[in-house]
Amino acid sequence: MAKVLLKDLTKRFGDVIAVDSLSIEVQDKEFLVLLGPSGCGKTTVLRCIAGLETPEQGEIYIGDKVVNDLDPKDRNVAMVFQSYALYPHMSVYSNLAFPLENAKLPEEEIKSRVQQVARLLKIEALLKRKPKQLSGGQQQRVALGRAIVREPQVFLMDEPLSNLDAKLRIYMRAELKKLQKEIGVTTIYVTHDQVEAMTMGDRVAILNEGILQQKGSPDDIYFHPSNVFVAGFIGSPPTNFFDCNLIEGVPCTLDTGEFRYPLPEHMAKIAEQCTSGVCVLGVRPQDVLVYRDAAGKKGLIRSKLEVTEPLGDKQILNLKVGDYLVKAVVDPDFRAEMGDDLWVKIPAKKAYLFDKKTGKALIA
Repeated sequence: MAKVLLKDLTKRFGDVIAVDSLSIEVQDKEFLVLLGPSGCGKTTVLRCIAGLETPEQGEIYIGDKVVNDLDPKDRNVAMVFQSYALYPHMSVYSNLAFPLENAKLPEEEIKSRVQQVARLLKIEALLKRKPKQLSGGQQQRVALGRAIVREPQVFLMDEPLSNLDAKLRIYMRAELKKLQKEIGVTTIYVTHDQVEAMTMGDRVAILNEGILQQKGSPDDIYFHPSNVFVAGFIGSPPTNFFDCNLIEGVPCTLDTGEFRYPLPEHMAKIAEQCTSGVCVLGVRPQDVLVYRDAAGKKGLIRSKLEVTEPLGDKQILNLKVGDYLVKAVVDPDFRAEMGDDLWVKIPAKKAYLFDKKTGKALIA
């Protein structure tokens, strides 16, 4: 097994910079998820590691060796594609055995490895079938098996669950994470699905327009977003944002144009870091407090209920505060009608502050 190190990796396609000076270290046996919207460069990173793309600059280490000039077959990595890429005319057994036959391993060793992987993935009964006779989940297991059977140093996975239905995808997330821990192979996994990233990864690296935005544990990224993009990308529903002018005084206040938000002392000190005087106030929908009336309560903001989204165990309220649309998550038994005036509160301990000019988080 081996760690993977990317140093200032840059890849261009014509005038487009797909990956921009990316530096990441993936520890031995770690499960790292590359997360970001479509076109952010995450698959390009994977293809550079695999040797399917050549970067313009930067170094790629697998273990202690620079592999930039090595052919894909010499890098000892295995890639699982979104499309599974199984050979339709071959049986499951032959699909699993194919990379070992190419490596000219003895027949007995090939048979032993295939049987071992089939037991691990619980596909022993499928070895004589052709891919067209398999369900999506079974094809996905065979594609994984073909990677595992090679005993590579590194697994590279490009959205391998995206073709599965929602229920099977949830099941396979847990199975794949368990499998990776059992095998103990360094894994780099690409997805645009934040739920997959947060539930599967030991660490998550978020990309946008080829640039690394933040990397860390799922908890670090959720509770301590480094910038407006991360705060808005991670979490469902997405974070509510308000553009604010900073008004100094006692108390220091943020003016959104629709309401004023007095800052407690610790937040006022943080807001002082905003040199442009324009901040972004953020709060997750799960942290917005909603009341039917303002009696006996301070710091409330008037809103109007536009739409409710019932989800069984909770409901999402879509509230208008002037020109802002604010989403709030409430209990399923919260009762209100469209058009009702409701009152919301943004708890200071749950709020985020960002510099409007740079987009970066303002922290103590």
